[in-house]
Amino acid sequence: MNRQLGLLTLTIAASLATSFPHGLNAASPDQPRLTRIKNLVQLKRLNSATHRASVNDLVGEGTVVHTGSSSRGELSFPDETIVRLAANSAFDFSGGSRHLNLREGAGLIQATKEATGATVHAGRVAASIAGTTVMIEYHAGVYKFLVLEGTARLYRPGHLGDSVLVRPGQMVFGNADAAVSDPVDFDIERFLKTSCLITDFPVLRSEKSIMAEDQKQQREKSKKTLVGTNMVIFGGGTQVSVVGQGQINTADRATTALVMPRRGRNLSPEAAPLSH
Repeated sequence: MNRQLGLLTLTIAASLATSFPHGLNAASPDQPRLTRIKNLVQLKRLNSATHRASVNDLVGEGTVVHTGSSSRGELSFPDETIVRLAANSAFDFSGGSRHLNLREGAGLIQATKEATGATVHAGRVAASIAGTTVMIEYHAGVYKFLVLEGTARLYRPGHLGDSVLVRPGQMVFGNADAAVSDPVDFDIERFLKTSCLITDFPVLRSEKSIMAEDQKQQREKSKKTLVGTNMVIFGGGTQVSVVGQGQINTADRATTALVMPRRGRNLSPEAAPLSH
């Protein structure tokens, strides 16, 4: 009787494991969790129907995270890497935080030093980002890449030597099919005050490092090493525009960057490396 009961218990346990492949037993130690959602965030796995996500949902490898119009989402990985997505973005990953992929839209990524080998891809460009906080945007072949703290390497996979180090307060933008251009400076303070990827979310773990880099910029501005301008790169493109203050304040709050040339360097809308 006891032997039969034991066999029955084993049979039921095996049946449950087979019936619920997405349960606890299937969870990967590298899976991120959705920690913030604003409006519509959806999950789409290959050969499966799209479904609306909820806070605390685990996101499996191969699942694409989509944000809708006027929507935001935040994923937290076990190694404390954070990925924040702006509206109309699509993102997936593999190998935990080692291979992050921004298919479309804009995202802010805080990759800790523990995230060894972390890389983010956007079309035909990629960046090594362990131990840094960055913003990356990608639309139809054009991209923007900003570093808030730490140092990242931006490169084009498969193109030997086509890479550049991007330091805090620097930005690279252009056509993903063209050679990577040299970085230009952007205003960290303006970005922190206006980007919804900062203002609509809790404080980042890397905030102290970001603020330290902001203070360095403030000292450079006071010495006139960095020059304040009204040259802006709006969200969704790479075109440098000269605008009034009102236009800056009403720009796309996810990814707008205020360009600040260094003294002695002439960066004009005509000379800027850009492409749509």
